Amino acid sequence: MVPTTSSALTLVDWRARVSSLHEAVRAHDDPAEGHRLWREGRADLFATHPQSPIADHPDLRERGVDYWPYDPALRFTLEIEPADPDERDVDGGDDGSVTMRRVGVLRLPEPVGGSLDVWWLHQYGGGIFVPMRDGTAGDGSYGAGRYLLDTAKGAWLGGDDRHVVLDLNFAFHPSCRYDDRWRCPLAPAGNTVEARVEAGERL
Repeated sequence: MVPTTSSALTLVDWRARVSSLHEAVRAHDDPAEGHRLWREGRADLFATHPQSPIADHPDLRERGVDYWPYDPALRFTLEIEPADPDERDVDGGDDGSVTMRRVGVLRLPEPVGGSLDVWWLHQYGGGIFVPMRDGTAGDGSYGAGRYLLDTAKGAWLGGDDRHVVLDLNFAFHPSCRYDDRWRCPLAPAGNTVEARVEAGERL
């Protein structure tokens, strides 16, 4: 389905606002305050924007989505380590298929442990993508997992040519958790950790 001019422009605006919100978070000296800013900005977008994934959920638009309290122990700066090549195509719905190429792996310190694969979304513009399915999946968070980084949509907390800032408090549900018209890349086996990550967006 080809989007209308109106829907295409509102989607561009949504992505620009999400990107601007993360830029403001990165500029904040206090990660906990940056997290508060992020939550407030998302609440406003979800409640008022025409591309809101909770447009058909008036209760959520009014009260907002739920989060666990901010936990500073779950913020890390991690080196992207080498990983064996892997490539897979995922259904992107009306956007067509999306090719994901593994470009590295992140080793999570305690109290989480385990590792998360880092994917490159091989499409126009590209982007780093790190989903996570943890022990809360289906029992506190969406059963198919949450997203940590999705730079194609502006969700990025910073880093350099070898490291990324990974703050598990910024884990968020993909749009398909709220509306099945969306098709979202979900967390593969290499993006699953056993620990319950009680941080970020929750059910």
